[in-house]
Amino acid sequence: MIRHLLYSISILFVGQIYGQSLKSPNGNLEMEFALSTSGVPTYILNFKEKEVIKESKLGFLIKDDSLSLKDNFVVTDTQSSSFDQSWEPVWGEASSIRNHYNELLVHLKQQGTERKLDIRFRLFDDGLGFRYEFPEQKPLIYFVIKEELTEFAMTGDHTAFWIPGDYDTQEYNYTRSKLSEIREKMKAAITPISSQTPFSPTGVQTALMLTTQDGLYINIHEAALINYSTMHLNLDDQNMVFQSWLTPDANGDKGHVQAPFNTPWRTVIVSDDARDILDSKITLNLNEPSKIENTDWIKPMKYIGVWWELITGKSSWAYTNDFPSIQLGKTDYSSAKPNGTHGANTAHVKSYIDFAAKHGFDGVLVEGWNEGWEDWYGHSKDYVFDFVSPYPDFDVKTIQEYAEQKGVEMIMHHETSGSIRNYERHLDTAYQFMKDHGYNAVKSGYVGDILPRGEYHYSQWVVNHYQYALEKAAEYEIMVNAHEAVRPTGISRTYPNLIANESARGTEYQAFGGSKANHVTVLPFTRLIGGPMDYTPGIFEMDISKLNPNNNSHVNSTIANQLALYVTMYSPLQMAADLPENYMRFPKAFQFIKDVALDWDESIYLEAEPGEYVTVARKAKGTQDWFIGNVNGFESRKTTVELDFLEEGIGYTARIYEDAKDAHYKENPQAIKVRIVKVKKNSKLKLRSAPGGGFAISIIKN
Repeated sequence: MIRHLLYSISILFVGQIYGQSLKSPNGNLEMEFALSTSGVPTYILNFKEKEVIKESKLGFLIKDDSLSLKDNFVVTDTQSSSFDQSWEPVWGEASSIRNHYNELLVHLKQQGTERKLDIRFRLFDDGLGFRYEFPEQKPLIYFVIKEELTEFAMTGDHTAFWIPGDYDTQEYNYTRSKLSEIREKMKAAITPISSQTPFSPTGVQTALMLTTQDGLYINIHEAALINYSTMHLNLDDQNMVFQSWLTPDANGDKGHVQAPFNTPWRTVIVSDDARDILDSKITLNLNEPSKIENTDWIKPMKYIGVWWELITGKSSWAYTNDFPSIQLGKTDYSSAKPNGTHGANTAHVKSYIDFAAKHGFDGVLVEGWNEGWEDWYGHSKDYVFDFVSPYPDFDVKTIQEYAEQKGVEMIMHHETSGSIRNYERHLDTAYQFMKDHGYNAVKSGYVGDILPRGEYHYSQWVVNHYQYALEKAAEYEIMVNAHEAVRPTGISRTYPNLIANESARGTEYQAFGGSKANHVTVLPFTRLIGGPMDYTPGIFEMDISKLNPNNNSHVNSTIANQLALYVTMYSPLQMAADLPENYMRFPKAFQFIKDVALDWDESIYLEAEPGEYVTVARKAKGTQDWFIGNVNGFESRKTTVELDFLEEGIGYTARIYEDAKDAHYKENPQAIKVRIVKVKKNSKLKLRSAPGGGFAISIIKN
């Protein structure tokens, strides 16, 4: 149902000040828009009469324009409306999503230039979204953004869960600190990564999670990042004001605009209950409906692959050690001596296909199958891969036929090494090669500095590349799982073939020295606000030296925690990342990975606190079966889960995977116990989570 209502407009004039308020449908949130006496657009946001965002400025600095778009505005008109409609996602945490908001559209004109700027506000029950809109007009058609002046003025020295602002990576551990402590903690937070460009001692990334002393939870992010530069936040730590900080291009410009044009939405999710942050659908709702008419080919997938053995150093991506320099089309691999460690060989991949078929997995990913890995990284190499030439020991046709016989799909891997031009040059050929050989999903990668040189992973031009690759994939009916790309902003609603992203510090870092034991209790409040993550969970052997004696890393997690991730880290694409032989050592625990669903009718966040714990229950789509996951932080914790969401009059069998009494993420990570109990509606389960631990539960209808 859609309703458009004209609201009574409250306009206040005090001198030259203009003001208008907007309330959320349930009345808990109230936003006030105003023009200052100098014509600067501002807004304020309150929740249950508590100030969330103090008076904050809006506008732009325009390159080579002394007047810019920052002041001297007058209001020429306003329009108010209400919208209430539900829609069904192709895949997701729920089978139906309600999109309910009140809207205020403010039309502005700049005195002296006659330039027009519109600002559209949408106020939901759980937060605010707003964007700038540039109508077609002679005074302002083509222009270059020098700075976006959007502010988020904090009401105090809040606690933040942040990673360093960086034009090239999000793959940092999260730091928890007061806003006033960001500057002093920044140096330690910037750990070495393959490509990184931090920009400020107080710059942080979105989605930014904040908690206040008076019990509010605040999340700042953006939605619908299309043809625009990625937004970071730069903190004025004297006044506790964040200002938007756009990623520049190679020329230092932060956005090239041609009107008519809409910016991405800036979002502020707020509640006095942390669970509401996780349950918010604002990011999706601020994106357009699906532009893919027939979505039958888009299907959630559970997969294994030749990957973890490469990440840990047990196997190699490269085929040979003979060549220090590779030139595609010229280097003769037929005369090279195999190095004996190459993981993507036909016989080995067949064994993965066998394992997938035996245990019910949908797909197998293979990395390192194609020529060029011997010198792929760190050489600013343009023509680095062609995405169609396999190594001599990888028989594409044989693998295709074998996988088809076993009922298993193969997942393609396209590593670009950051060479954007080269990937676009080969994209049609590469996607057609996939379709010709039965690959319906691709994992793409953007490791290293971007080519053309000087561009960043999150600049407008490169953001447009990710979108181009996604839309081109849709033409070929290919699902995309992009790694090292820009963090998602809900675009998976519009293009549901974007089945997952990495775009944060994933499981691979557990083999690169480890991640914080509470990392996965923060990610749902930050990275997952924009969309699902290919976190690649399911590691059962935590001592990496047992796979590679030269790697002393440790996975800072218990097995129960790894199982819970399949529920707490929502994604329609889930990998069982460990080696098959490690799953055979723990068959009872492995059963949960085999059983857990990928797509859901309903999700209920039972308890949550950023950095401490997350517990979620999800109902498998089209069934009466439920799955529960809990991930825990540094401290041991007891909890009681009440099964009041189960259906009345039905009996269920709960299989509980929990930390043993002596479990600990570092000292005893493989200590897990499995028990089976009969449950029904309102049954209560008493559970304990170890440090870095958790629990996973399957609840199956009898």
